[in-house]
Amino acid sequence: MMPFNDYEFMAQAHEDGDLLRQIEVDLLLEGIYRLYGFDFRNYLRSSLNRRIDHRMNIERLPTVTAMLEQVLHEPSFINKLLNDFSIKVTEMFRDPSFFQAFREQTLPLLRQEPEIRIWHAGCATGEEAYSMAVLLLEEGLLHKSKIYATDMNEAAIAAAKQGKFPLKRMQAFTKNYIQAGGLQEFSTYYTTDHEFAYFSEAIKAGITFAQHNLVTDRSFNEFHLILCRNVLIYFDSELQGRVHELFFNSLTKNGFLCLGHMESLFSDLKSEYEDFNAGERIFRKL
Repeated sequence: MMPFNDYEFMAQAHEDGDLLRQIEVDLLLEGIYRLYGFDFRNYLRSSLNRRIDHRMNIERLPTVTAMLEQVLHEPSFINKLLNDFSIKVTEMFRDPSFFQAFREQTLPLLRQEPEIRIWHAGCATGEEAYSMAVLLLEEGLLHKSKIYATDMNEAAIAAAKQGKFPLKRMQAFTKNYIQAGGLQEFSTYYTTDHEFAYFSEAIKAGITFAQHNLVTDRSFNEFHLILCRNVLIYFDSELQGRVHELFFNSLTKNGFLCLGHMESLFSDLKSEYEDFNAGERIFRKL
């Protein structure tokens, strides 16, 4: 049987190891911010740690400190980390019930505006922005809408601008489109080859893609609708508060904010919105 003091020693060693890891990650994120301006210091550590471990395994790095050395002395390495840290889980018409509720309840109010300005924040490779463009085209509103789709990941933005998606994903996208209340054959909006689906120029022309970092950049326009779905769950409460303030200041009076199903309004600003459709996380600025 192990003596009690040995248990204490092992527990202390484990605690010291956790502390050392925390310090190393703090230094890594500080180095990324100070050298390159990308601020991940308030991202949820559980998510970041998984991504850091993944990159360490690929690069065969023994410690987080070794990764920091790469960040400081190998400028090309930061692109790998930015790609690792970016949120890329997305699909067209994701959560179809949201898009159906948006079409039936929110669009009739936006239709009254002479111009509809929309911001897809954290758009990744653009699937939801293209979904919105298709929806607006079907409702006869794309011609007077401006969709701005932004992400911090420059590579993701470059991919989104192409408007092409793997053909093997289109079956799932089509299913979502139908469940979201689509009005046409989804294939109407794209052409294909043996590998990709290419969305039409009419759809692509309705979207402006640009790099924007929610953590460090400011508002760039006033919007009737902001969508930031399934992004805030990766931020801690302090960063969520800062981003919610950015969104609030970027919305017009009576503008709409749409979040993901697992996200909610930050408490300090909750009273400034009405629950337009709480189940689908659609909120309206008072």
